[in-house]
Amino acid sequence: MRLAAALSVMFLLADAPARPEQAIPYFTNYRDVHIAESGRQNYIVVDEELWAHSRPDLGDLRLYDDATPVQYYLAEQRARVSSDEVEAKILNLGSVAGHTEFDIDAQGLAEYDRIRLHIDAHDFVATASVSGGTAPGNAGEVQLAPLTLYDFTKEQLGANFLLKLPPSSFRYLHIKLSPGIRPEQVKGASIYNLHEQKASWTKAGSCETPQQKGHLTVIVCHVVEKAPLSRFTIHVTPEQANFRRTVSVEDSKEVQIANGEISRLRVNRTGTLVTSEGLSVDASGSAGQITLNIDNADNPPLTITSVEPQAFERRVYFDPQGKTSLRLYYGDDRLSAPVYDYARFFRLDSLPAQAQLGAGLHNAAYSGRPDERPWSDRHPVILWGAMLLAVIVLAALALQGLRGQKAR
Repeated sequence: MRLAAALSVMFLLADAPARPEQAIPYFTNYRDVHIAESGRQNYIVVDEELWAHSRPDLGDLRLYDDATPVQYYLAEQRARVSSDEVEAKILNLGSVAGHTEFDIDAQGLAEYDRIRLHIDAHDFVATASVSGGTAPGNAGEVQLAPLTLYDFTKEQLGANFLLKLPPSSFRYLHIKLSPGIRPEQVKGASIYNLHEQKASWTKAGSCETPQQKGHLTVIVCHVVEKAPLSRFTIHVTPEQANFRRTVSVEDSKEVQIANGEISRLRVNRTGTLVTSEGLSVDASGSAGQITLNIDNADNPPLTITSVEPQAFERRVYFDPQGKTSLRLYYGDDRLSAPVYDYARFFRLDSLPAQAQLGAGLHNAAYSGRPDERPWSDRHPVILWGAMLLAVIVLAALALQGLRGQKAR
C-alpha cells in the first residue's frame, strides 16, 4: 500500500500545472515600437496584424527593452456614459401670443447639460428658446442658443425631445416653444449632467463592392480571424438624405447574427433644419465571411462608398522611461496574460502620446516552447510500466498474506 501511495503522489506532482514562463524564443512574431515622446506615457493601437497573430484575448503581448520586460496596461476604448437624471418641476406653464412657455426649477442638480422634455405630440418641428436666471418668471438673465425638437412619426424618421445645453447651473430655466405645441401637451421635464467618453474604433477587416439583388443591396465582408467584431459602419454619399433602411447581418452559413437600421435625416420645416444620422449596425462574435443585406423596399438603392467592419480600439499604455524604441513580441498561445503592478495602479495621463508600430516580422530567435505536456503524456511507457509493476507487487503481497493465513 505504501508503494501505491508513493506512485500516486509521484504522478500527481509530475502532472501539476505550472504558470508558463515568458521568453523571447517562444514568440513567433515581433514589431518595433517607435516612441512618440520618451518622457511621458505612450500607447500603441492594436491593429489587424496583432489580431491575426496573437491570442484572441491579446494575453501574449509582451513589451521588451532589449531583454528586459516592460510593464503595460491593455485598455478597451468603449463609450462610457454616466449621468444623474432627476425630475424637474415645471412652473408657470401657459400660452403667450401663441407660444407655449414655462419655467423649470432645476434645484435638483448643482450642474446640468441636458433637459429632457416629455411632450405628448407627434409630427411636428419646434424651436425651443432657452434662458437661465436666478428667479422664475422670465428667467431671462442669460439667453442660450435655440434648440430644435421634432417628431416624424408619420415618416418613420424618429423623434427628439432632448435639449443639449452648455454646462449650466441656473436655478431656473425659461423655455419658449415655437407655435405647434400646446401647453397641455407638455407633460414634464427632467434634467441631468451627462459624462460621456466617446468610443474609439479600429478596422477589423474589409468589405467588397456592394451588389444589387432585387430590392436588396448585398455587401460581402471579411472579418479578421480572432478580431472582436463590434459593428459595421456604412458610408453613404453626403448628398443622400432622408432615408431609413433595415439591415440584416448573416454569417457564412446564411444564419442571421444581427440586424439594425441605418438612417440620415435632413428636413427643413418652416425654416427649421433638422439633421440626424446613424450609419452603423452593431454585430459581434463572428469572423470570416459576413454578409450585409440592406433592404431598400421600393426605394432606389443608396450610393454606398464603403463599408467597414470595426472593433473597439484596444490600446497598450506604457511608460517608456526615456527610451526611444522598444520591441513588441507576440504569438505564444500557451503564455498566460501578464499580471503587472503598472496595470493595477494604472492612471491615464491627460495627453498620452501615440507610439507607432513597425511592420510585423517573424522572430528569427523563435525556437518554440519545450514540450510542456503532462509528464504522463510525455512518458506513457514508463507510466504503464510503473502501474504494471505496482499491480504485480500488490498481487505478490496479497498472495503472501493468503499463504500466511493457511500456515496458521
